[in-house]
This record gives sequence, C-alpha cells and structure tokens, in this order.
Amino acid sequence: MSSVQEWALFFDLYHPNMADAYWRLGKHQEQAVFNLYYRHNPFGNGFTVMAGLEKIVRYIENLRFGPEEVAYLRSLNLFAPGFLEYLAEFRFTGDIDAMPEGSIAFPNEPLVRVKAPIIEAMILEVFLANSMFHALIATKAARVVRAAQGRPVFEFGARRAQEVDAAVWGARAAVIAGCAGTSNVEAARRFGLKPVGTMAHLWMMSFDSELEAFRAWADAHPEGALFLVDTYDTLKSGLPNAIKVGQELTARGGTFLGIRLDSGRIPYLSVEARKMLDEAGFPDAKIMASSDLDEDRITTLLLEGARIDSFGVGTRLITAKDDPALGAVYKLVAREEQGKWIPVIKVSEDPEKVGLPGDNHPVRIYAKATGKAAGDLILPADQTLPAAGERITLQDPIHRSRQKTVKNFITRELLVPIFREGKRVYDLPDMPAIQAYYRQELETIWDTYRQLDEPEQYPVNPVPELVELQHRLIAERRARS
Repeated sequence: MSSVQEWALFFDLYHPNMADAYWRLGKHQEQAVFNLYYRHNPFGNGFTVMAGLEKIVRYIENLRFGPEEVAYLRSLNLFAPGFLEYLAEFRFTGDIDAMPEGSIAFPNEPLVRVKAPIIEAMILEVFLANSMFHALIATKAARVVRAAQGRPVFEFGARRAQEVDAAVWGARAAVIAGCAGTSNVEAARRFGLKPVGTMAHLWMMSFDSELEAFRAWADAHPEGALFLVDTYDTLKSGLPNAIKVGQELTARGGTFLGIRLDSGRIPYLSVEARKMLDEAGFPDAKIMASSDLDEDRITTLLLEGARIDSFGVGTRLITAKDDPALGAVYKLVAREEQGKWIPVIKVSEDPEKVGLPGDNHPVRIYAKATGKAAGDLILPADQTLPAAGERITLQDPIHRSRQKTVKNFITRELLVPIFREGKRVYDLPDMPAIQAYYRQELETIWDTYRQLDEPEQYPVNPVPELVELQHRLIAERRARS
C-alpha cells in the first residue's frame, strides 16, 4: 500500500474548508454520526460483497498530517494558523463499526458507521467512499464465479487496472468473492493469494518456430507445462505442436497440464481441442480460456457447449467495465449540540436521495428452520436487537401493503466494532478466514437473490419509528423553507 502521508490530503478542498470553519467557530469537538452506504446494487446484481475494510483500517490507524502536508495547506492561504496546528497533532479518536469483509450487503443500509468529532468523521469521507471500489470488484467477481458454474476463475487484470493500487487491492477483492488465484504476483505476496500464470504470445514469437518454443517451455517447466496455442493457427499448428511436446514431456516423466485459448471462436475451438487431446491420450489435460471474458461471455460460452475447464478474467473484472462506480454515499445522520443528539436529514426532490435520519444500525433476520436470510431491519441506535421469537413482519417502507412475515426467526447484528475511542478493537482476519466468511454468508442467501439476471429485490426495512422520524423531519424542513 502507498505510504500513509501520501494519502493524508486525499479529500476534496471543501473538507478542510469546512473543518477550518468548524475550528474557528469552536465546534470542531462536537460529535457527529455518519453512515456509509450505497443506493443500488451494481451490475443488476441482487447484492453487493463488502470489501475494502482492511484498507480503511490501515488508513485510519496511520492517518497523520506531517510537516509537508501542513506546509502545503499553509501555502494555500486559506486556513487559520491554529487550525493547521490542530492538524499537525491530528489523531482519529472516534468509534467505527462496519460490516466485515465478505459480508453480503444490500442497498440503503450502513456498511460503515462513524461516530467521532465532526472534523475527524468528515475528513474520512473521500477515502471511505473510494475504498468501496473494492466492494464493486468483489461483486463483479462473485458474478463471474457464479457464471463459471464451479469451474475455477483466475484474476488476470493487472495491466488493465486503472492504476497499481487498484490492481493489487482489486486482485484481493476478486479472491474474496471466489476467484481461485491471481496473476498479480505482488497481490499474491502481500495478501497470501495463489499466484497463477502460463505463458504469453511473446514466448512463441521469440523463437524460430512454435514447436521449438513449446519444447523450450517444457524443458524449463517439466513439472507442469501448459501451452498457449493460438499464436499462429490453433487447430493446425498450436494444438498439434502442444500435443507433440506433451507426449515428449510425459515420456520422460514430466507433466502436460493442458492448453490455453485466448482468441478465436472459443466454443468451436474448445470442442475440437477436447477431441484432439482425448484422442492423443490426454483426457486429463485442461483447457483454459481467456480473452475479454466476463459473466455474460462465460454464460454464453457454456450455453454454446464450450469445453472449458477454467477461465482467466482480466479487463472486464478488474475495471468493473460495465458499471465502474458503486456510488457510495457518506451522509451525516446525527449531530450533538450541547450534549443532546439531534437527528438530521438531507431533503431532495429525488426520493431515493432522501436517506434515513438519526443514528441507526442494520440487523439481519433469519428463518430458524432454513438458516436463510429473510430480510434486514434498520433500527435506531438505542433500539436493541429484536429477540428471537415466533414471528416478525417485514414491511416495505414505501409500499406499506407489501408485507412479509417470518415465523420462528433469529437475528444478527451486521456491523461489528472496529475502533473505540480511536483504538482498533478488531482483529483483521487473514484471507482464508475472509473467503470462508463470504462462502458462509452466501449460503444464507436464497438463490432468487443470487441469480445473475433479474434477481428478486431483497427486503431492507427501516422500522416504523425511523420512517416516521424521516417523514416528520421532511415536513419540518419544508415548513421552515
């Protein structure tokens, strides 16, 4: 990860402008609560996979404004000297709760909740919202893995990511949501992932013939050679040469792993390749496909009968090409004034931009008989988790006639404590633990919410008290206007 100081000023100018004004007014120690959430699932998916929390934790733990950062802000001639002195001593002192990485999340419920002095909470906005890009990549990976129907998917996108950090952390997000490994060696080293790779076309092009190139590769990798067969002619050159060298390799005790297809009519080529490999005595040789794949292309390949054993997915995964922004929202929901908490709300002509006011938290309702999630409730912070019971009714906050009754339910808090009074109280899990948690979470979600096309909308319901508070604050605000 880039150095902490490099990201200290990673916010928009209005953040230090407002922070300076709060300081001048003596309001900088007043407490506030912010919620980070999003409004729509990306890619038309039925859910979003939480990722990026570890990056957020590392950022907040180490956030400092060093001499260079303070000097730059001073050079803008915008800020009070006392405010700059405040920043030079800055440390985060608040509380943060968040969904663990690998969590299944839904629109309009808090992913991260920050309670802190208003300046401290406010200046985190850009980094927190930006870090939700990793949730976007994890969600895309979840779709690609589902489309592959149990076949391994490998992340191949480093060279096409928007920049280096996006490639490294994006590979991590993809593996959280089910990718079996990554070609990104730095990501593999840093996060304990499985590095994978075959060969590039340049290898064949650097020899006088394809056969010579394959033989050299087999000599260098006798323990397991997989050949890229589409450099010149897949069926007339690449495959025959791969089979010939595979036979030579196995004859001397080596291992012929298979082939990779990276261009052409992959359904047809894979079927023909499977026939040729089987006839040559290599029924266990694997066929990998790459070349601008995503969940839609993989679904089409398999529907067309492609004989593919694994997929390498790059550009369309690591860039979230068809939906490149999650649209994370970081909103002030409550503020403290003279020791009293006041719920606040942003009023908009666009109904979907009117959030829930007040300090609140999400809980998940499970049917005890199946262990499946039935819906989420959003409760005021001072309202405790509903006790496990015989039945609970979930009501659509807009269409009140739409109700869902769950019999014999249990509940679970979705946010867990991360920081208390500026100190981290959460042990960051390793990758195997995060992957296992994601798989466990996914098993609790009905298939109707997991399908790739037109999934059913999962119910996320504010309790009536929050809905009534929202309506009351809107009415009061409009009356004052």
